[in-house]
Amino acid sequence: MDPHNIVIQLVIILVAARIFGELALFLKAPAVIGEMVAGIVLGPSVLAWIGISDPINLLAQIGIILLLFEVGLESDINKLGSAGKKATVVAIGGVILPFASGYLISYYLFDLSFLSSLFIGSTLTATSIGITLRVLKDLKQHNSHEGQIVIGAAVLDDIIGIIILSILFEFATTGIVELESVGKVFLYISLFFLLAPFAAKIMSHTIMKWDERTSISGLIPSTIVAVILFFAWLAYRVGAPSLLGGFTAGLAISRQFFFPFASFLRTYNGFSNNVERQMKPIIGLFTPMFFVAIGLSLDLKSINWSSPTIWLLTSSIFIVAVIGKMLSGFLLNNETLKSKFAIGTSMVPRGEVGLIFANVGITSGAITNDVYASLILVITMTTIFIPFGLRFVFGLKERRFLK
Repeated sequence: MDPHNIVIQLVIILVAARIFGELALFLKAPAVIGEMVAGIVLGPSVLAWIGISDPINLLAQIGIILLLFEVGLESDINKLGSAGKKATVVAIGGVILPFASGYLISYYLFDLSFLSSLFIGSTLTATSIGITLRVLKDLKQHNSHEGQIVIGAAVLDDIIGIIILSILFEFATTGIVELESVGKVFLYISLFFLLAPFAAKIMSHTIMKWDERTSISGLIPSTIVAVILFFAWLAYRVGAPSLLGGFTAGLAISRQFFFPFASFLRTYNGFSNNVERQMKPIIGLFTPMFFVAIGLSLDLKSINWSSPTIWLLTSSIFIVAVIGKMLSGFLLNNETLKSKFAIGTSMVPRGEVGLIFANVGITSGAITNDVYASLILVITMTTIFIPFGLRFVFGLKERRFLK
């Protein structure tokens, strides 16, 4: 593309994201809704001014990586650890329930092929950690009890999802599944989460000492961004989603994260606060690009709205997509009804993760265009409408029927 075209497109994206984000806040909706609507308006669904190009896609990916870094940086590792068991229950339930029900409905009710039904079920297992956490941050709930459970469950969902996707892609292309290759992916991801925080802590400690001695301004944001992108690349290389690299780096640099028997790696609160303060403008610049890109990637004009099959399949998949994730919150014991609703609702948006699953399905030939259109509609609806549900649930006062 012509560099000048890219520049003016970025101008339009940034201005539209701000305008629609402010409008969403005025209408008492999360800002992320406005940013996604901005993408839908600018993209092929309405005006068709801007499409997803490689430069825009790259900036969008950087935006989601930086957002996950910020979430990790602000997370309380003690709360996250204490929520581990409950997060695991929610994540496993949020994978098994939508997968099984999506497969059964597709295979037995709509007579779709075995492979196509598997792809539909697997797409429904996705949880958009980016969408969910941005809404929780907008509502100032990401450090709440429910928010910590959702963060842990969404991270586990992404790991489980990438393993399922690698299995299905291998089955779709070769017709067989090599357990050795699946085991390697799982092993590499496990090693990454064990070793990466320690490496990130060493790097942040080095940057802190360097910052105390240098007279050059801008050291912290430039070096921290380099660390984040390095861990995003490292996560991708071991088979994990790259955005989890940003989350791991944020956790390691967090003021609440310390290694036992390694007091020399302690990152002091002043440094962590400094990192957070200097990184916020950069994160605020890139993050909206990701959510605008979600809207740009949707082409609602290409859907055959007159097809009854699309409406029936879409309705069925949507019901399964919502109920399957909602029920994952109700698997928890010792939680109020309000908390169960909040956790289950937070797991519903599919967003970019669902789009990845659907795209792999259509490019591998596992699903037809009609099935792909239905999945896109479900992903769009869960992405756009559920944040309103989150705002409603977290805005509820402690009423008797929600206790």
